[in-house]
Amino acid sequence: MKIGDKVLVLDDAISGVVTAVKGNEVTVMTTDGFELDFASHELIMMDGSISKRELAQMDVSSIVSEKSYKKPGKTQRIKPKERSLPPMEVDLHIHQLVPKSRGLNNYEMLTIQLDEAKRQLEFAISKRIQKVVFIHGVGEGVLRTELEYLFGRYDNVKFYDADYQKYGRGATEIYILQKVCN
Repeated sequence: MKIGDKVLVLDDAISGVVTAVKGNEVTVMTTDGFELDFASHELIMMDGSISKRELAQMDVSSIVSEKSYKKPGKTQRIKPKERSLPPMEVDLHIHQLVPKSRGLNNYEMLTIQLDEAKRQLEFAISKRIQKVVFIHGVGEGVLRTELEYLFGRYDNVKFYDADYQKYGRGATEIYILQKVCN
């Protein structure tokens, strides 16, 4: 195979164009725009360049045994409970955000907390993190109300109470809707 060849992946519904060849490793730019590495024996040419004579010379039993060989799984099994845990938690308690809160009035503390919440929300959106839990505590509900107002200003953010067993009533979980790029 050489750079520019159109190829199909044998065991997957992936096709693309060869962008690099290093020994037995072939880098393919998929039709979805991802660069993936494959072993050369995992790919076939798309333009039907294999002739009947070459096909007849191939050892069919080795191809069948290769297909039946189960590749070791690269992913580790995740328990359903762990799968639903949000990847990101943001603790908005003032003592977590500033070294000393003494001397700050309520307005200043609330402003610091809201600035941190907005910064973390923007970070999560930019990194395509779908779920974030904002821990705000129970208190009088002022921070919670302000957070709900902040989250309501985003069209792609849905928010609801976080897991009661883990956080009690002092946390809000947001779900960020991801835009599909075509």
